[in-house]
Amino acid sequence: MRGLEHNTAPMLITRRLEFDAGHRIPNHQSQCRHLHGHRYALEVTLRGGIIRDDQSPEDGMVMDFSEVKAIAKTHVVDPWDHAFLAWNDDKAVVDFLATMPGHKTVVLDVVPTAENLAAIAFRILAPLYQDAYGHHLKLECVRLWETPNCWVDALGADQD
Repeated sequence: MRGLEHNTAPMLITRRLEFDAGHRIPNHQSQCRHLHGHRYALEVTLRGGIIRDDQSPEDGMVMDFSEVKAIAKTHVVDPWDHAFLAWNDDKAVVDFLATMPGHKTVVLDVVPTAENLAAIAFRILAPLYQDAYGHHLKLECVRLWETPNCWVDALGADQD
């Protein structure tokens, strides 16, 4: 494990990524029951100590922002970008999308609300960041912006 300066307070770092995706909320009582899309923004916030290792390119960082981006991009953003996020029980939509050869569809076990998408992203990413730099990193929060005025935060368990 890389050396950490233990007498400094933990730091929070955040990286923002954006992607476009379609979805629908089939039982919604308003417009969201229709097929539509969003320009989502995903913010990944990590908690960790500052690396103190003058032999490392990450010296003075919690984690290199480019590495924060690479993990989120590979495991969440790229699979969801320009995809239709469909609930597996929304059979009419899932079956319809299956008729389009090569269509990028992500079938989920839950309704693709912002809350559920943030929770899925958190579950995917939490172990990946911890494994990236050892046990000194914790995924603190995944914030998913569905619109410029609406977002949801998926939070990790209390951490000391």
